[in-house]
Amino acid sequence: MSEQQHQPEPKVGVAVLIQKGDRILLNKRKNTHGAGTWAPPGGYLKFGESFEDCAVRETKEETTLDITEVRFRVITSDVFEADQKHFITIWMDAKYLSGEPQIAAPDEESELEWFTWDALPQPLFLPLQHLLEGKTYPLQTMAEKLGTTGEHAQQFHY
Repeated sequence: MSEQQHQPEPKVGVAVLIQKGDRILLNKRKNTHGAGTWAPPGGYLKFGESFEDCAVRETKEETTLDITEVRFRVITSDVFEADQKHFITIWMDAKYLSGEPQIAAPDEESELEWFTWDALPQPLFLPLQHLLEGKTYPLQTMAEKLGTTGEHAQQFHY
């Protein structure tokens, strides 16, 4: 048998789409893969941690915000070829509860702002691109991706 090259193992991350009215919160990443791109709060899932607990923890650690109604949305499989990294991203929906967004992880993010779905900043983080392109498990339609089946797909559907 020929020897196989050792490939990096996929890692598991949790991303949180936080709704406040018709807007979602995004941060501009720095000092990590995807630096310079816009992404929702999120991070690594810790051993034994629930998806919901990870979403709450990462949101607090990165933004100081409190969130509520945390729910599973979909999964994306995100390969960062240049960095030789592969992430399984677990997407969670949440509603804003309280607090003012603050950059609480300045080594990981440089900006933090609320955006509407029809006015997202560029460039977007690869997992967020995959979510918007419908490259999800399970597969979603555009209306489902944006959280509504109505004509104005700008808010989450709860």
